Amino acid sequence: MDTQTPTSFAPRHDAQRPPDLPPSTGTKKRADSRRTTTVLLVLVTLIGALGGAVVVARAGDRVDVLAVARDVEVGKPITDQDLKVVSFAEDPGLSPILAADRADVVGKRASVELRKGGLLTQGQLTSAGGLGDDAQVVGVELKRGFAPRDELRPGDRVAAIVLPPQGSDSSAGEAAEKGSTAAPPIEGTVKSVGAPDATGAMVVNLVVDPAEGPELATKAAAKRIALIRQPREES
Repeated sequence: MDTQTPTSFAPRHDAQRPPDLPPSTGTKKRADSRRTTTVLLVLVTLIGALGGAVVVARAGDRVDVLAVARDVEVGKPITDQDLKVVSFAEDPGLSPILAADRADVVGKRASVELRKGGLLTQGQLTSAGGLGDDAQVVGVELKRGFAPRDELRPGDRVAAIVLPPQGSDSSAGEAAEKGSTAAPPIEGTVKSVGAPDATGAMVVNLVVDPAEGPELATKAAAKRIALIRQPREES
């Protein structure tokens, strides 16, 4: 019986080793792309965080300023009750009065009509006697149809037209045709407007030059005044 003996072969040293394959460039590119995306996401997150911090910092940069606590008519003196303190984010385009200057504001007069809730600025105020110590206020009672209905408000500029005497035989147009000179209108500013009564008549307080105050009062007492509102300036 034949017995087969395993044969062992010695390794051949002259056999050629297959060349190593170069590393896959596609895998490297994908890894580089992932790293770039990660870096960009981190940068975006950091920029967003910094921007939020700047906004919060600016929002916190606030000062106490004065606002109008209730409506104030033109020419009225400012009282302490007319003012309130609000927190305001500083804005180079706005210049409200600081709350620390409250004592300097009280006693001044409103040069324009002040509305509740608005910020107060120096341009809205004038010194005591702000209508002018050289101005006069005349109350003019106007019959229905002698002033624009629901159109007058404090601060409006108006022309007070002197009408011909009641019972006059000639109208203003006829007088003009005959060569007579009509009285020039009296310029004024509305200080306040009263509520119409049952007949539609109302009283309008006008601020006028002292040289024209007595004449306006005389013609108003005779019910010879009609008002025309002048165009308002755009704000």
